[in-house]
Amino acid sequence: MKDTVDPPHARKAWMSLLAKAPEGRAAALFDAAMTRPDFTWLRRPEIGSVMVRGRAGGTGAPFNLGEMTVTRCALTLSEGVVGHAYIQGRRKADAEAAALIDALMQTEAADRLRADVLDPLAQDAKARRAERAARAAATRVDFFTMVRGDD
Repeated sequence: MKDTVDPPHARKAWMSLLAKAPEGRAAALFDAAMTRPDFTWLRRPEIGSVMVRGRAGGTGAPFNLGEMTVTRCALTLSEGVVGHAYIQGRRKADAEAAALIDALMQTEAADRLRADVLDPLAQDAKARRAERAARAAATRVDFFTMVRGDD
């Protein structure tokens, strides 16, 4: 089945923004943008853990880095659109808001949500990355080789 609303990479991008948003931020932006629609739970918010894997150098053999706590849920709107959420941490209210946003992004409300919720979350994430990069740059050490005149 072909996705007619948004390409899959767009959904991946907004799900990532929602999953990494600071506590309460996505819910606050969503509640300011619109009233929450009626929905039915497919899976109520539940807290669990997932194994985080890494790769040495980004390309090496995978290894288990450790576990991370996540909250997940799934719901369906009255129109039949399904929304899912996986949120970092123990935040049931944020998972509910993220699932609602995911479902509504597959409807005609997508443009409004993109402007009122997702764009501010993306700007916040960009600012956090820039701040982290600035802190890392402050500790950068430049090594150089001095040539001595001895032969």
